[in-house]
Amino acid sequence: MKPFWKIFLVIFVLAGGGFYWWTKQAGGKPGETAGAAKGDAKAEGKAAGKRGSGPISVTAVKVERAPMPVVIDAVGTVESEHSVAVRPQVNGVLDAVLFKEGDRVKQGQALFRLDARPMQAAVDQARAALARDQAQYVQAQAQEARLRPLMEKDYVTRQEYDVAATQAKALESTVNANKAALEQAQLLFSYANIISPISGRSGSLSVRSGNLVTGGTGGAPLVVVNSTQPILVSLSVPQRYLDDVRKYWGTADLRVDISPNPGAPAVATGQLVFIDNTVNSTTGTITLKARVKNEKEELWPGQFIAARIVLKVDKDAVVLPEAAVLPGQSGTFVYLVKDGRAKVHPVTVDRQIGERVVISSGLKGDEEVLINVPPSITDGSQIAVRGAGGDKEKADPAGEGKDKDGKKGGGKGDKAKGAPAKDDASKEVK
Repeated sequence: MKPFWKIFLVIFVLAGGGFYWWTKQAGGKPGETAGAAKGDAKAEGKAAGKRGSGPISVTAVKVERAPMPVVIDAVGTVESEHSVAVRPQVNGVLDAVLFKEGDRVKQGQALFRLDARPMQAAVDQARAALARDQAQYVQAQAQEARLRPLMEKDYVTRQEYDVAATQAKALESTVNANKAALEQAQLLFSYANIISPISGRSGSLSVRSGNLVTGGTGGAPLVVVNSTQPILVSLSVPQRYLDDVRKYWGTADLRVDISPNPGAPAVATGQLVFIDNTVNSTTGTITLKARVKNEKEELWPGQFIAARIVLKVDKDAVVLPEAAVLPGQSGTFVYLVKDGRAKVHPVTVDRQIGERVVISSGLKGDEEVLINVPPSITDGSQIAVRGAGGDKEKADPAGEGKDKDGKKGGGKGDKAKGAPAKDDASKEVK
């Protein structure tokens, strides 16, 4: 036998003898050690299971009574209350643009200037014709005045006097016509300066200086001016709200809060000024309009907005956080805190505003309800309630889990080992 195998055999015999001696000293058989370990693990598992049946840590809040509005949510568009398409009233060459695109302009402000030389020539021509005819009219009046006494003394015939009187009347009419022509020429001359008829925000230019423009309504306008202060908001509201809107029309609480997007804070508040006289039979909606001061121009013509029509404010509404209300097979419900246990209680939701829910029936306002309910909670579950801040806990002494030796359980490690919920919370509502 080789030396290596001899050494290995000696070591194996010594190890076997040592193991036999150790088991004799322990007073048991070799297989009993593994069995004892398994028994200890089983006992620990049972104890842990009993400790896991303790109360579930939850968060609760008091039901509030607070002022809450009655609202109608709608979408709409912003409209200019007054919009003007500026066009030239006479033909001419656009000599100058006197503003910048997008500028805020005032009523009466000059926006464009046309080449006024042809119009100035027409004014001068009309003024000269008026002066000529006025001179002839003065001469005719003097001739008629000289012939009147001569006709009365029969020094001239009646026919001669009538001719002179008729000529004076004709020249008087000519003078009046020339005055009207001069006024018209002066009016056309004034059209060389194109002014803004309203105050508002100017749009983009369609024609630049140096171009020939044509008076009238044909073609694109030179610029469009929209009034933005105040401004209108057009809303489409389902026809079922028509009676409510008409009921609260003119009341102090009625207002319209306007936001750029649903759920965003309101950027402006307006007053309802218009209810359409016809319901749209295709969409089943009624058109409302609200006027907004828009002093800082938060709203822009053509903009899509989200609006909230506040009809009235309930001074003493029952209010809950949204996280406290749960859906069930028979409707919505909450979990009340009663004697250290969670109790299913049905409620009726009237409306939701933001993250707060208004309850129309089921609660009085002095109850304590659970929020952010864990999935393991069912009707009658033992609970340890902590405040909304999560810094305090209050557990029902009678509801604490205990092992068979009478020691309290329910620690953090035990909670993780608790028994699973028997059923979903929503299935407890019959």
